Amino acid sequence: MSITRRQFLHRSAAASATVAFPMVASSRVLGANDEIRLAVIGLGVRGGAHIDGFGKLPGVRLAAICDPDRERIGTRAKQIEARHQYKPEQVADVRQLMDMKCFDAVSVATMQYWHALPTIWACQTGRDVYCEKPLAHFIWEGRQMVNAARKYDRLVQVGTQNRSNKGYVALAAWLKEGHLGKMRYATCFANKPRRSIGKRSEPLPIPETLDYELWCGSARKEPIYRDRIQYDCSFTWNMGDGESCNQGVHEIDIARWILGYNGLPRRTMSIGGRFVFDDAGDVPNTQILFYDYPEAPILYEVHNLPKNKECMTPEKWSTQPDFKGIRTGVCVQCEGGYTLGPVAYDNDGKKLQSFGPVEDHFADFIDAMRSGKREDLNAEILEGHISTSICHVGNISYRLGAAAPLADQRTQVGDTPYWREMFERYVSYLGDIGVDPDTSILGPWLDVDSENECVKDNPQANEIVRGFYREPFVVPEIPA
Repeated sequence: MSITRRQFLHRSAAASATVAFPMVASSRVLGANDEIRLAVIGLGVRGGAHIDGFGKLPGVRLAAICDPDRERIGTRAKQIEARHQYKPEQVADVRQLMDMKCFDAVSVATMQYWHALPTIWACQTGRDVYCEKPLAHFIWEGRQMVNAARKYDRLVQVGTQNRSNKGYVALAAWLKEGHLGKMRYATCFANKPRRSIGKRSEPLPIPETLDYELWCGSARKEPIYRDRIQYDCSFTWNMGDGESCNQGVHEIDIARWILGYNGLPRRTMSIGGRFVFDDAGDVPNTQILFYDYPEAPILYEVHNLPKNKECMTPEKWSTQPDFKGIRTGVCVQCEGGYTLGPVAYDNDGKKLQSFGPVEDHFADFIDAMRSGKREDLNAEILEGHISTSICHVGNISYRLGAAAPLADQRTQVGDTPYWREMFERYVSYLGDIGVDPDTSILGPWLDVDSENECVKDNPQANEIVRGFYREPFVVPEIPA
């Protein structure tokens, strides 16, 4: 059941304040020199980056901060006061924040399962939004966020910062001019060290400073058997989306931007597993994905474990695999060469040209607010939605998969050269870390309906597309 924010506030015992706001508030008309008042929602590591990034911009005031953890609120409030000599409003409940009149825009730096509701509510009350990546926890809710931005005519920027790297704009134009010939495929990769999140026999105690009901939001409210509450929830499907979406949205966004794709792939599949760890996590820490586009496909690989068994010590844990000497990035392979980041090489590895410069992504959002023009946003919400959704469909394949013998994996991968090459590299890596490839999760091929943003003829997959919500934290349907 979908409910409006007004109904939500009435029904939730956590919202004790009297509801006294219009469903759609009139946004303040900003002049070129007017102060922009910002509310930061979510005060973890990314929230701190938002406070730093927005707080240093001329004409921006950090008017309010919001988090269900009172300890985080207190820490960030002191930080802001020490740096800027003013005190922000401090709010624990984001629903009560939306009643306040002291801010013009919000930055949403929560975990992704709490992105949709604050973004939609901010749009409904006449505020512009900067929302961290990945945009949404489910494909359907991402579309509701886009619809809210359109219906209420709000500016919404997504935190895919590479969109403010003008080097990629120049590189994409240069490639389309044919300097390296036809673009054949893109390999995206994330080799980021991650450690076990632990596996407790008794639930982790919830700190008194944390409103756990509110923190869980639409996700399942359940005992915690990992070692930390914050952030490590991203390694569970309940609240996170795995490395191939959490980090992967950056690389997928760059790849489809350069290749010129504006929709989902026609089909996808994934293979991987959560290897070595026996912990409370359930997202893969080693994974490969194939996104099948008609002209040039996009491939993705994840390595969260060290490069071999010998490096599985605390001192060497960060010794990761790489791709052409790079740990995380995008390689677009063309007939006459390839790219790594905003740099072009010939097929012998000789550097041909590099492209730049990089702009401030936070400043771009503020500049767009001052101009009032959606086209001034470098990472407008629709772009973030498409890139996030691509990552999601690949993970849905993994989530519907099961352990399969190596022979079955090879058969399903097929004979596409670059996809087979990535698969064999994956198998070789499992040997290096001492993992039996027969324990890999083999996801099915999924045929994707890009226009309707769902999976064809697969009700089980489309349950994940649609998402799961805990009352009363239900994302409302926003008509297009």
